[in-house]
Amino acid sequence: MTPPPSFCISPKSSLPQSTQANHLNRNVNWPSMAAPETSTAIAATPTTNGTTLRHAFGNVLSFFILLLIGVLAFSIRLFSVIKYESIIHEFDPYFNYRVTQFLSKNGIYEFWNWFDDRTWYPLGRVIGGTVYPGLTLTAGTIWWLLNSLNIPLSVETVCVFTAPIFSAFASWATYLLTKEVKGPGAGLTAAALLAMVPSYISRSVAGSYDNEAVAIFALIFTFYLYIKTLNTGSLFYATLNALAYFYMVCSWGGYTFIINLIPMHVLLCIVTGRYSPRLYIAYAPLVVLGTVLAALVPVVGFNAVMTSEHFASFLVFIVIHVVAFVYYIKGILSPKMFKMAVTLVVSVGLVVCCAVIAVLVALVASSPTKGWSGRSLSLLDPTYASKYIPIIASVSEHQPPTWPSYFMDINVLAFLVPAGIIACFSPLSDASSFVVLYIVTSVYFSGVMVRLMLVLAPAACILSGIALSQAFDVFTRSIKFQLPSLTMNSEVDEQGSNPVTVEGQTEVTKTDKSGVTLKERPSRKNKKKEKEQLEKPSVKSKAEKKRLLVLPLEASVIALLLLVLLGGFYVVHCVWAAAEAYSAPSIVLTSHSHDGLHVFDDFREAYAWLSHNTDVDDKVASWWDYGYQTTAMANRTVIVDNNTWNNTHIATVGTAMSSPEKAAWEIFNSLDVKYVLVVFGGLVGYPSDDINKFLWMVRIGGGVFPHIKEPDYLRDGQYRIDSQATPTMLNCLMYKLSYYRFVETDGKAFDRVRRTEIGKKYFKLSHFEEVFTTHHWMVRIYKLKPQKNRIRGKMKKSKSKSKSTSSSKRSGTLKKNPWQ
Repeated sequence: MTPPPSFCISPKSSLPQSTQANHLNRNVNWPSMAAPETSTAIAATPTTNGTTLRHAFGNVLSFFILLLIGVLAFSIRLFSVIKYESIIHEFDPYFNYRVTQFLSKNGIYEFWNWFDDRTWYPLGRVIGGTVYPGLTLTAGTIWWLLNSLNIPLSVETVCVFTAPIFSAFASWATYLLTKEVKGPGAGLTAAALLAMVPSYISRSVAGSYDNEAVAIFALIFTFYLYIKTLNTGSLFYATLNALAYFYMVCSWGGYTFIINLIPMHVLLCIVTGRYSPRLYIAYAPLVVLGTVLAALVPVVGFNAVMTSEHFASFLVFIVIHVVAFVYYIKGILSPKMFKMAVTLVVSVGLVVCCAVIAVLVALVASSPTKGWSGRSLSLLDPTYASKYIPIIASVSEHQPPTWPSYFMDINVLAFLVPAGIIACFSPLSDASSFVVLYIVTSVYFSGVMVRLMLVLAPAACILSGIALSQAFDVFTRSIKFQLPSLTMNSEVDEQGSNPVTVEGQTEVTKTDKSGVTLKERPSRKNKKKEKEQLEKPSVKSKAEKKRLLVLPLEASVIALLLLVLLGGFYVVHCVWAAAEAYSAPSIVLTSHSHDGLHVFDDFREAYAWLSHNTDVDDKVASWWDYGYQTTAMANRTVIVDNNTWNNTHIATVGTAMSSPEKAAWEIFNSLDVKYVLVVFGGLVGYPSDDINKFLWMVRIGGGVFPHIKEPDYLRDGQYRIDSQATPTMLNCLMYKLSYYRFVETDGKAFDRVRRTEIGKKYFKLSHFEEVFTTHHWMVRIYKLKPQKNRIRGKMKKSKSKSKSTSSSKRSGTLKKNPWQ
């Protein structure tokens, strides 16, 4: 009997594939049942269509919410432009801006081969081989595309707004990652939290043109593609994951966090018995393709296979292949043969692993730092940098954070993270275990180095989004089950969302022509259906389970209100942090007092003076903090800058600043220095001046030149600049260049930063001369005096002789002048 046309068309267009297959099978075997099942299909069609429309509306709503989140992430970072102006912030961004300018003018090939002779004089620097090019290439590409579309934006404008743009991308990537872990609701919440989190805002405001501006997006997107591959087992996503990792390697040195965290998760899955082919597909292509692509980045090169930061990924790569081979052998051999094969494989594997470990140990032992970089060793041993590498410990962002900084940078997320961890364990999946591992490792690293609070922020937002989503789900469901009208609608929706279960209940009562029920005629297909029906809980049992999580109506309403208030407090704090705490550029400072707002633009004033009043080839010496700005804004050659790749060169400058005036002049003169720049905040109360950084100059200089000893600059272990300061401190170059003529400002020489009067108020400079001091005395520039001619020394002797002869004449012994 041929099925009716409606039976063949309607289910295909409206029912799931499993339901369609059941209809077709029953239609062939039991032709007399076509009419009842047609009515069932027709009855289920409106409910299914309603569910489809609801899902479509949800997708459209999610799209518009994500669009608004992107706008929020972009606009909240524009306070720096609105309150100040469109300028580059901080120190490192000025180097990135200068490199981007060079790239836009000269092209990609000249960029790779660029030797910069204006930095690290007289050594210079190969830019293409020592810089992570991801940020520069990204901004350069954006600038090229905009100009190709006849949108004539300057390179500086593109650089200023690159970070806000990528913050929106990072929010969307957070949605994708969290959606793979706990669904779209948690994803939207996490994306909204990341768009406003202060820790990320501090590194992505408009003008913060640093590597982290694009690297955080690359980090989150790489994790998303890894989880996506782990959930789907798709080789396509695995390839995209390797490409995203390559972009991360191009963007930031923090890529080592990825190449260590993912192997840790893979090893965790293997140890806990969660190995699957999907895990192999997610990991093996990443290690192979990712390592090959990482080696193509000049600044990384062979470090991708030679440094200890990458060894964990290779060891786990070997382990996962051994595990995959064991599973493969287990599937094709008998249990007895499998035991013998396992014994053989384990024996050979141990020998190979021991050989590999021996080679790695030999390589590591041959390195003074055991194959680790200084920053990596500082993360593993927080005391390492302060003991052995003071140049790393001297950077403020490498210091451990204080407890209030957690509340400042992630605010209420610190209290929501534990709830998110608990939610990840119900139920525990590969994706949720990865997020838990991510938060645990990022909390540790952020506790070692305050800069890595930036890595903690996405993990905190993801887990907080999961916690808030689960909490809202419980509270709203509690309210829904206790309101009669909503309860009826929810049951109808649940029945509509499970058409197969409803059909399973109607099938039991169906009979054929002979009066025998389907249960009495068991077959392989019917047994399979009965098993599926037993495995799938009914709508009633699901509702009963949900009612077990129902809270009282009043408690649910109050909890929802408290969550809304918590979110409002978070939004207010984030807006305040974006507007006040993190929007001010370090190059332009402001202060509020009883007579209004004061703007301190001394840095640009000093760099403009250097640009207009010195020769192009003049060399400027300063502490390394100001090297990038001097090169980019004054276009003058510097001795050291923020790259800090040569510790000896920095120690030479630190030794000169720590030495007496004459010895410092000799050091600077040997480096062909003509001007010395110091930053002084004693007049206006600017705390980040060179006097506060001076002990680091002593430590770094003393690490290379042993005659510089830190105790010589301390009085009873205390750093002082008042009358109790040591003679070594009062006579060093940094003290003299900072406090020269300072007593003329108020007559007392009171330092507002150190809150004391200086010890040595009246002195003169013999080898340096002051050429420029900014309006607020924040930047002072001195010029080296020319070397004295040796003939003048003889003239002094002749003058002394003439004085002695004049005195002898006065005594009565007259001598005739031979030149008269």
